[in-house]
Amino acid sequence: MKASSFYVLIPCAGSGHRAGGGLPKQYRQIAGRPLIAHTLEAFRALGERFAGVAVVVSLGDPDFAAALPGFPADGEHLLAVGGATRAASVRNGLHALRQRGAGPHDWVLVHDAARCLVLPSQVEALIAACEHDPVGGLLAHRLADTLKTATPDGRVANTPTRADKWLAQTPQMFRLGMLLDALTQAGDAVTDEAGAIEAIGLAPLLVAGSAQNFKLTFPEDFALAEAVLQGRAGLA
Repeated sequence: MKASSFYVLIPCAGSGHRAGGGLPKQYRQIAGRPLIAHTLEAFRALGERFAGVAVVVSLGDPDFAAALPGFPADGEHLLAVGGATRAASVRNGLHALRQRGAGPHDWVLVHDAARCLVLPSQVEALIAACEHDPVGGLLAHRLADTLKTATPDGRVANTPTRADKWLAQTPQMFRLGMLLDALTQAGDAVTDEAGAIEAIGLAPLLVAGSAQNFKLTFPEDFALAEAVLQGRAGLA
């Protein structure tokens, strides 16, 4: 049987309105470069590990070319098939990868464009943990804070135990065919790939990530991420 290949799919079609600013957040400058450039760096650093690295943008995206003028390079794909939701963008991107030769048994690592602090070592750890797993899995981080649920009027309803709680991160790594089928069945309501896999009765593997692999969502997140990137540059 032919060995499975590994692909990366980065949905990059969101508006990022909660982050503020004039541009979609994935194109805003952070530590001297567009956010999406930092995100791609972790995967480009792994060289020939991947059969393809694909970025999903909206049709007619006016900002991507200016943010990443050298994209796509060899082995990279720009897929203008973004949908109205994250799930739709990923589903459309998977279909596009199939049309470009990816097989249903190949692995795909789906990664948020706005998680620009992921490290190549974390990506490698996910692959090592999942490539022989029957389901696949995701980077995640154990919940460190006390968790509260709320009543409709904004008061504490209860305090669940945090012992078994994890914060889902990306990349999330699954067989392309399995993930495509799961997303097709789940529809657009799921907010991550693992949720779609869970919906078909499977249990993804949790692989320890890092608190630094957070998703830039709000304006204050940019200052924190910039400090991390500048700190890393100072240590290089």
